Amino acid sequence: MDASHPFEYPEYEEHVVPKSVYFGVFGALMVLTVITVAVAFVDLGNLNVVVALAVAVLKATLVVLFFMHVKYSPTLTKLVVISSIVWLGILFGVTLMDYLTRGWLMAPPMVH
Repeated sequence: MDASHPFEYPEYEEHVVPKSVYFGVFGALMVLTVITVAVAFVDLGNLNVVVALAVAVLKATLVVLFFMHVKYSPTLTKLVVISSIVWLGILFGVTLMDYLTRGWLMAPPMVH
């Protein structure tokens, strides 16, 4: 550490990402957006939702990895991101368990 940069810490490095990577990711996001729109106009039955969600997950993964710099982050940051995704899955699972079991309840009889 020299006097011209008194607050630099050698254990922390910044990763410089070339602009070509950002342009490539942007291009991939645009292609995936076109795929999403194209699939919306094709009748795939129940697969429309599956394809749309798969493309959305892929787009979100690209944004998190490259634009949020998680790909080049320390292991702790990656652990926090993965833990939050697991926690979101648990919350969705518990919500779906509640929603899917509501058909088991009997409605009270109607009184005339």
